[in-house]
Amino acid sequence: MEKQIIFEDEHIRVIWMPGQSEQLIFSFGDLITRAKGNNINAEKSLAKYQFNVIGIMPKERSWFPHKSMQAMLIAIAPIMAKFKQRIAYAGSMGGYAAIKYSQQLGCQRVVALVPQYSIDPQDVDDPRYNMFFHKDNNQNMRVTTQDVSTECEYIIVYDPYCVEDRRHYEKLKAVLPNLHTLNLPFTGHDAIAILASSELLHDFLTREFDAEFFYQKMRQVKKNSKFYYRKVIENLLPRHRFALGKILKNNHLALDQQFFDNKLKQSLVRELLSNKQVSQQDLEKLGIQFNLPQENHNHLLDSFGHALVFNAISQNIESYTFDAINLNHKFLIPIYAQHNALVRILVNDEVYLITMNDRHVMKLCKVQDPLGVGMHPLMLKKYSDYYVISYKDLNLHSNEFGATEFSPHLDEQSQFVTQID
Repeated sequence: MEKQIIFEDEHIRVIWMPGQSEQLIFSFGDLITRAKGNNINAEKSLAKYQFNVIGIMPKERSWFPHKSMQAMLIAIAPIMAKFKQRIAYAGSMGGYAAIKYSQQLGCQRVVALVPQYSIDPQDVDDPRYNMFFHKDNNQNMRVTTQDVSTECEYIIVYDPYCVEDRRHYEKLKAVLPNLHTLNLPFTGHDAIAILASSELLHDFLTREFDAEFFYQKMRQVKKNSKFYYRKVIENLLPRHRFALGKILKNNHLALDQQFFDNKLKQSLVRELLSNKQVSQQDLEKLGIQFNLPQENHNHLLDSFGHALVFNAISQNIESYTFDAINLNHKFLIPIYAQHNALVRILVNDEVYLITMNDRHVMKLCKVQDPLGVGMHPLMLKKYSDYYVISYKDLNLHSNEFGATEFSPHLDEQSQFVTQID
């Protein structure tokens, strides 16, 4: 028997996927896995073990409103009546619903990854989700003792260092009668992606709770998860500057170019270039593409005594110490300056202009090549005591950490002096 839609309204779509199991699984979608055709959250893993599944998929970011769920309960009652063992599984918005409706669904176990207690700002301050609060759908929709059952076992997985998720957890802890907690530190709200494993999901749904066993299985899964290393790097980088080098040395990562967002990628590159000699293998592990090796030995210094360079990896102008430049001379190309001119660098004995568009995206352009659409060369302006790098009416500023930005102001941080190395 194939999957079929057994209930639908403006907020949710409910899909029945028959299997061979004794258990009936309620699988709730979340903000990412919303209703699409007759797809079900975690469908591939659930189908692998031939579970009977009712997939409850949200159409909107509406946190499973009471009216919709009550209508659904009537529609699915004939299927529910066939199963004594009922288990709910979900994360985030779905995790909230799995707990909120656990008593009405007659669940014996709920597995909720990073669930919410409420999105009402009067209940929990959480700017991530308070914006989705709608009075008609979500007022008085916090999880209460009337929603949960003493006959149900609740398993919550979350990161205790994530402040927002911890607020929800503490509220839920106060109302859940039979709670098991599994901590997943330094992962933020990404537990769902990090713990994506058919075998682990099967254990969550069917195995008697054993914290030691589950921690062991979670460690195995997360060590093979690229999402785990992204969150660890993102969380550890500000506090443990040398952790990144150890992660690269001890793990065989092979990330794609879109794995890190631009802001985190720039932070990663800065830490690498400032603290170790970067190899091409390091960059490939992080999914960072680059070109243009080589350098020139004339330097512009910012007000903090750091040399201005074009970073061939991040494709941006930044400033670094001379030690960092010497360690990573292939990637950090000093900016040459002698007089009023277009900003240029020398790469393999060939001159390149540094150009930028109104979105502040920089690209290199050979002096003999046409400019890209919307790209304009940066201008180096020579004054009596300093240089300024400008884009239209904006001036380049460098801060004490070596990051740069363009601003309409002209002050000490936008004044550069020359020094020949």
